[in-house]
Amino acid sequence: MKSNSQATLKRIADLAEVSMTTVSRVLSGQATRYRISKETQTAVQKLARDFNFVPNRLARSLRLKKTQTVGLIIPDISNPFFAAIARQIALGTRKQGYSIILADSQENVDLEIRSLELLRAQHVEGIVLCPVGLSPEHLEDFKTAGPPIVLVDRIFPNLDLPYVGSDNLAGARIATDFLLQNGHKRIACLQGLRNTFPNELRVRGYREAFANHHIPVDENLIVGDSFGEQSGYIETKLLLRSQKDATAILALSNQIALGAIRALAEENLRIPDDISIIGFDDQPYSAYLATPLTAVAQQAAEIGEVVVKLLFDQINFPSKPARGGILLPTTLIVRKSVKKLA
Repeated sequence: MKSNSQATLKRIADLAEVSMTTVSRVLSGQATRYRISKETQTAVQKLARDFNFVPNRLARSLRLKKTQTVGLIIPDISNPFFAAIARQIALGTRKQGYSIILADSQENVDLEIRSLELLRAQHVEGIVLCPVGLSPEHLEDFKTAGPPIVLVDRIFPNLDLPYVGSDNLAGARIATDFLLQNGHKRIACLQGLRNTFPNELRVRGYREAFANHHIPVDENLIVGDSFGEQSGYIETKLLLRSQKDATAILALSNQIALGAIRALAEENLRIPDDISIIGFDDQPYSAYLATPLTAVAQQAAEIGEVVVKLLFDQINFPSKPARGGILLPTTLIVRKSVKKLA
């Protein structure tokens, strides 16, 4: 004997003059994936509303052993860079007929571990992780067990997992070189979370630019320990008291740059007349600041697209070797925040 759910499903299929499989695909969000016409989608959805029919996704998931969900863990949802990546991943997964469970680790490794455990308990079919980036030990078993995983931005090159990120080394080197070419030698480097992959490469790029110009680096000018706005604000305040001869700032994240700009404004210092600044990770608002900000641009949307491709390659073809890592190029967007010194 058919259940009420099955009977309703069949009735919708008969009235819409399509198969029960087509009805299931429309109501489970897979219409685009299976190229079901807009007319059929509209008819099925209207009939489902008329019958107050809500598909039992849990039962279907248990039956097929597919939840059609993926997990996404990011370290700071308030950061526009991660928000842009998350948006692109959400768009890409929706096209595949999947939904996203989003978690914010708040730059905390313990929260990251708990989020991973929660996603595994929810039987997600894949995970995108923008790790805090301090330690890879809790990710070791993803190489052989658990759902497919793709790492983003803060990655572990020695961990055998696919990853996508930016060419942080070249980005910081080009930005520092631009400041040096404009006559700046006392350049403060406001760094992010120490011992993370992007921060270490950005600091290295800063050092390489100085080496290329045969200028020694003053270690007192490398300060900071977080990618957040508050770190940029506090470190700039301290810098203006201890390193008064600094003529430029390289901020290693967009949030750090905003904090630095706030501190400079409070000290009545004008950009670029009194001090120059470059940010890392260009954002739409950068062009509309009181002094448009010169910044290193990362390809956030493209990173999200590549991540979705790598993840669903693993979900749809589990026997294929996982691909990655991939580093996308960065570019320097020159605006008005750097002064050329005599």
